[in-house]
Amino acid sequence: MQIVVTLDCVDTEAQADFWLAALAPLDYRRGFHGPPYLSLVGQTPAPTLLLQRVPEPKQGKNRMHLDLDFGTADLTSEANRLERLGAERLSEEMSEHGFRWIVLADPEGNEFCVFNPPSSRP
Repeated sequence: MQIVVTLDCVDTEAQADFWLAALAPLDYRRGFHGPPYLSLVGQTPAPTLLLQRVPEPKQGKNRMHLDLDFGTADLTSEANRLERLGAERLSEEMSEHGFRWIVLADPEGNEFCVFNPPSSRP
């Protein structure tokens, strides 16, 4: 089984540059490229991120979004890194049920979160 997450975007090349840099700690690379698609693939079993060029810009809130756990408790530093790459911070740090996260948007406005799961300590 394979999971592919498809992200609509106006400029697949610019979005690929952003997402490759954003996902750099996870060692993603370019995969299939046949307009209107451009895929970003990671080490198995990582899901493929398929960028699909569409003519219209994003409108409204995402119905689904990526939650990225980079293995660090320092969410502010990770959010700052992503902002330097072109993301926009949409929230301050939030928490619920032991999860902590910050909401950001990629350069085309697609929301995603950097998060830290609850500690596994008793």
